Amino acid sequence: MAKYLVDANLPYYFGLWNNPDFIHVNDLNDSWSDETIWEYARDHKLIIITKDVDFSHKVLLQGTPPKVIHCKFGNMRIKELHFLISRMWPDIETLIADSSLINVYTDRIEIIK
Repeated sequence: MAKYLVDANLPYYFGLWNNPDFIHVNDLNDSWSDETIWEYARDHKLIIITKDVDFSHKVLLQGTPPKVIHCKFGNMRIKELHFLISRMWPDIETLIADSSLINVYTDRIEIIK
């Protein structure tokens, strides 16, 4: 069963997310609004992975669920993205358990309880 919902603004073909723990918005409906994505994640107990600041704002204003992993870095080549996320993923996965929001930068991870 999936644990994470990957937003449409992140790559669909990404090795790290190619397993049953992840579902991509494109597999559901790539025209969903942010509100629909939020509700789906909440109803299915999924953690949203996104580059969209709107989800971070929702966590800060409304609380959780769902939890959000916000990738706060600009566009980069898929190879660079894979290296960055793969290197940080074990820490991200551990930290999200006790956090409502995780901001991922190229050089650090910021947690918000």
